[in-house]
Amino acid sequence: MTLNASCLFCRIIKGEIPSYKVFESSKVYAFLDINPLSEGHTLIIPKYHGAKVHEIPDEYLTDIIPAAKKIALALGATPDDTFQYNLLQNNGTLAHQVVQHVHFHVIPKPTETEGLGVGWPQKPTDFDALKKTHEELVKKIEAL
Repeated sequence: MTLNASCLFCRIIKGEIPSYKVFESSKVYAFLDINPLSEGHTLIIPKYHGAKVHEIPDEYLTDIIPAAKKIALALGATPDDTFQYNLLQNNGTLAHQVVQHVHFHVIPKPTETEGLGVGWPQKPTDFDALKKTHEELVKKIEAL
């Protein structure tokens, strides 16, 4: 576990700042957001300090999705789709990240007005540019 003494979320993990913990494993810590978008809005953080997801070792990311699933089920997720929610993770201030420690939000979406509101400003597809992006991205991924 690598933590940063000045990081708000690292201090929560260490117990220096109180939180409403809902789940903990050896790799992640989950707690209720104190500025929720809806009731049950939960944050899941790795027990490793890094501002962006690509800075976190893979072994600290393995519990994130299983923890999100447990939290969604505890909040009321069922196969019939009556409970809806967003799973959100932002990287960088332009992407709306406020605390510079990787964190995932589980945000219940009970109504049109509660929970996360999202705009999705789609652009028309330039298939030649898309093909070029695809080729470049595949080449870079294969090199990793």
